[in-house]
Amino acid sequence: MNARGKTVKVTQTGSPIGRPKDQRATLVGLGLNKMNRTSELEDTPAVRGMIDKVSHLVRVEGEG
Repeated sequence: MNARGKTVKVTQTGSPIGRPKDQRATLVGLGLNKMNRTSELEDTPAVRGMIDKVSHLVRVEGEG
């Protein structure tokens, strides 16, 4: 755990090809845009909402 608080590690596992534009934009907002790319983000309600929106395209680690 760092000084800012809890973090969550998100890895893109699915392709955004053929997905709605808003889901592609959500992946970019999470710092993901290529397969198997990982991003470590602060665990906030906004980030959680974004993860829920594209949960079928990402893997989440470090929850809790």
